[in-house]
Amino acid sequence: MRASLIQIAVHDGESVASRRSRVAELVREQSGSDLVVLPELWPVGAFAYELFETEAEPVDGPTRAVMAEAARDAGVWLHAGSIVERAGDGSLYNTALVLSPEGELAATYRKIHRFGFDQGEAVMMAAGDSLTTVPLPGQDLTLGLATCYDLRFPELFRGLVDNGATAFVVPAGWPARRRAHWTLLNRARAVEDQAYVLACCSAGTHAGVEQAGHSLVVDPWGEVLAEAGPGEEVLTVDLDPKKIPETREAFPALKDRMLGLRR
Repeated sequence: MRASLIQIAVHDGESVASRRSRVAELVREQSGSDLVVLPELWPVGAFAYELFETEAEPVDGPTRAVMAEAARDAGVWLHAGSIVERAGDGSLYNTALVLSPEGELAATYRKIHRFGFDQGEAVMMAAGDSLTTVPLPGQDLTLGLATCYDLRFPELFRGLVDNGATAFVVPAGWPARRRAHWTLLNRARAVEDQAYVLACCSAGTHAGVEQAGHSLVVDPWGEVLAEAGPGEEVLTVDLDPKKIPETREAFPALKDRMLGLRR
């Protein structure tokens, strides 16, 4: 299975509409891949809080429409990163969208852990309350969805494993000043859950916050298969779904869990 992570450069000078169009073309260029992944809140920028209200959109809004067409044209599964979703009751959510190769909405995930310590996203957005997994037909792989700050909460990933996840997709707008944590946490989630991690971060600088870039793909043993640099880049990696059960059989640590609920 081939996966492409598009590390988008998000800058203040580019309009949301222009960025949507540009990113759609980048998605279309990945027609040889099976899965394409975009970063967190790339239409507006993860730290551009002043745009959250004005650029919020419903799940079936303009970002979904443009990305659905791009996914259909490329014939790929598309994790379209996340958008600022405005729900029917007016609440805002940081919501990830997964689209099928036919352009149909296959899943959504509302970010559970909101960053900001009583500021920014933490007070402007409501929290999701559901775990989301997405089986990929014909690929023998089930995606578990998480977003950025979720990385710091390993119990979420264990819940996804209990729900069948064999690969985690983590879009992010992680700041450059904590890039060491970005790499460490992604590798840790892969090792402890014996799963692939596909972590796609944005690049560039928006709202005065330099982004970490350095998107990476980690295998179930914690080895980094590929890592991007600091700028806009497409990272393409071939994954072997058989490696997940092989790893879990060779080193069956998950069977020795003593705490937590098992579903």
